[in-house]
Amino acid sequence: MADPPASWTILATLRWTADYFRAKGIPEPRASAEILLAHTLGVSRLDLYLRYDQPLNPEELARFKALMVRRREGEPVAYLTGHREFWSLDIRVTPAVLIPRPETETLVATALEAAKEHYPKTQNLTPKTPPLWGAEVGVGSGAVVIALAKELPLMAWVGLDTSGAALAVARDNARRHGVVQRVHFLQADLLNVLKPNAALALLVANLPYVPRAEWERLPREIKAFEPPEALLGGEDGLDLIRPLIRQAQHYTKEGGWVLLEVGDRQAPQVADLFEITGAYDRIETIKDFSGMERVVRARRRGATG
Repeated sequence: MADPPASWTILATLRWTADYFRAKGIPEPRASAEILLAHTLGVSRLDLYLRYDQPLNPEELARFKALMVRRREGEPVAYLTGHREFWSLDIRVTPAVLIPRPETETLVATALEAAKEHYPKTQNLTPKTPPLWGAEVGVGSGAVVIALAKELPLMAWVGLDTSGAALAVARDNARRHGVVQRVHFLQADLLNVLKPNAALALLVANLPYVPRAEWERLPREIKAFEPPEALLGGEDGLDLIRPLIRQAQHYTKEGGWVLLEVGDRQAPQVADLFEITGAYDRIETIKDFSGMERVVRARRRGATG
């Protein structure tokens, strides 16, 4: 461990902190140091290197060191800064919500592809044109439904979650990104608050899917700080996915798609659960950027073409 620098310039602070985090076994030590210092100074990470010889004043250094200590104890960077980028959107996060993961962008991309089958081909719609509806179950921070609402401006959405604290974060994010008028947030257990009327063109969900045995092996950074109810899915990880699949067919229109994010090696079992219902004519699995089967999607029977 190097001695503290003689002068706490931006570059010297970054180097010392990255070495310190590395010695403490903190994941991505350099990135953690950059994000926390940029947050402390209210600048971008690029600005750190444009101002590399700028010294920190005592107040800045004190605030940065306080964040550094919390990071050393395992608190995630996203909770320390209150922000996480997802789908090129700045998403506010708190300990009440799961931190959005890059692999969940696969769910958004797959939903956008599926939406092409229903999405209006023209923006010249009349007031009598019935709205196209989608829903997300388990919205958390709202990252997924907000990304979809931004990309599909002619659709209206319902965002469902059991947590009132999570819904408050999601509503705030929807306001910040200008989609709050098209995303209706409701506190609910899965789809139970909705009337089953086969109206949804898209139904997406990133429900808790971590099996209990895997949960026990997760790093402290996750287990001690992120909400367990957003991660733990029972003994095999499918405690909420099973009932959602049973419900979904009653809420999804003919040709509509149900899309679920799943964990490692869960895709075949989830695909079988869709198959057993007899309600779907296409069941597909989609891999994420690492090659893992990340999304299972199923199309409701009755589509033409």
